[in-house]
Amino acid sequence: MPVPSSCPPPLLPGVHRLERTLYLYAGLDDLVLLYPVYALLFAGHGLGTAEISSLFAIWSLTGLLVEVPSGVWADVVSRRLMTALGPLLTATGFALWVLFPSYGAYAAGFVLWGVGGSLRSGAMEALVHDELERLGAASRYGRVMGRAAAVSMAATATATAAAAPAFARGGELLVGVASVVSCVLCAAVGATLPEHRGPAGGGAERRARRGAYTAALRAGLAEVRGSTRVRHALLLSVVVTSVWGALDEYVPLLAAATGVATATVPWLVLVVWVGVTLGSLLVGPGERLSGRMLGAAVAAGATALALGALSGGPGGFLLVGAGFLVFQLSDVLADARLQDAISGPSRATVTSLAGLGTGLTTLLVYGAYAGLSAHASHGTVFALLALPYLAVAVALGRARK
Repeated sequence: MPVPSSCPPPLLPGVHRLERTLYLYAGLDDLVLLYPVYALLFAGHGLGTAEISSLFAIWSLTGLLVEVPSGVWADVVSRRLMTALGPLLTATGFALWVLFPSYGAYAAGFVLWGVGGSLRSGAMEALVHDELERLGAASRYGRVMGRAAAVSMAATATATAAAAPAFARGGELLVGVASVVSCVLCAAVGATLPEHRGPAGGGAERRARRGAYTAALRAGLAEVRGSTRVRHALLLSVVVTSVWGALDEYVPLLAAATGVATATVPWLVLVVWVGVTLGSLLVGPGERLSGRMLGAAVAAGATALALGALSGGPGGFLLVGAGFLVFQLSDVLADARLQDAISGPSRATVTSLAGLGTGLTTLLVYGAYAGLSAHASHGTVFALLALPYLAVAVALGRARK
């Protein structure tokens, strides 16, 4: 008896394998106990806000320099290799922080973290999309990446919750060791991701590959220049992601400014990451929002962030979390739209170009935060840097979709 046309075709086993491996990778990648406390560790070792901001700038600048070359490398060589190498470099950086707590070690750690993050950026999205497309399940990309983001945020929330008792029991050594172990396990899982792309072998192929680097970069640039849809999706991804991605690094300092004990700071950070996780889980309904409705949501998120930050108390973190919920939802939607718009062979390269734009804008936000923090409280700086999202909301409201 023929299967009715309304029934979707069954998924190949490879789809489930890819999804399970991706979710495990995403979870381990962000199961890092250092996340909610590293800014406090820097401050505890004598670094001021300007010095901490300079570390964030080093991190961002490293990503800018490596972002696009790593995307081209992933398109030409192996995206799976990038996803495995990235966490190993990050683990090395965290180890430096714990073993040699000083500005120089922190800077070196951020360089390694920046390179590791850039290796994964673009490569992961391209690998997942193309593997799903090969298996006839490309339409699942948005939902799969939304769930992966939710797993990632849940892991961050778990790490945040575990950071407080771990820090109380074993200090920064225990927190650092746990973070390094998680990164190493993440690299091992990344090495098992499926990828049906044969690496080049002999000398002739290696010479051809050198030319392929240039060809891949040119193809990516040509797609951005030649497709209005890709340009718009790329710009949306950059603008939506940049500001809240930078503010995320200062959330522990905002929490500490409320006057709570250091051991309580991770719990306030956890409130924010619960909001981020919920934002990832709402991708399905979010895909059905009109431009006007999404713009209204972004405006509401910016308002909630500003009011929560200005409240000066722990209760304001509920509003901060609500603002981050909206921004994370918009972030995942922007990535899904970008991947759907890309049609050429240089998917990782185009995605890395978006990452480059995000990195440049994030670097500007770090500089703005450092300058503003010399004259205003953390809450006031958060409120001021929420203002760009009102412009984003207006732009989204004018769009059809």
